[in-house]
Amino acid sequence: MGTGKTKRKHGAHTKIKKYKRKTWLCNRAKDTDQIQDEIEKSVETGKPIAFEYDDDLPGGGQFYCVETGKHFTDAKALADHKKSRYYKKRVKELKEEKYSKDTAEWAGGMSKEILLPAHGNK
Repeated sequence: MGTGKTKRKHGAHTKIKKYKRKTWLCNRAKDTDQIQDEIEKSVETGKPIAFEYDDDLPGGGQFYCVETGKHFTDAKALADHKKSRYYKKRVKELKEEKYSKDTAEWAGGMSKEILLPAHGNK
């Protein structure tokens, strides 16, 4: 207790690189490709994405947002989340076409173009 020299300064641990990496990884959201794969699998099998009751997850794992990959405590929190800007932006991202290997190679300049000879055939 107190403000003596033995007490750490507020926010001092935020300058530590290990701390930043750990906190970022713990709170990281799923990538859009992972979510698109989950949605495709659920469409193929015909079963919606659902979780069994689990005490470790918020709300027992019963209130899950597929688009953002987050669990919520109750139905009201889930409904409020679906009105948020983050949710709407994520839904828009998921509607875009998934990246493929061909798209990545094209963007990297490794396209398979057939160029015509510079001076013609002689």
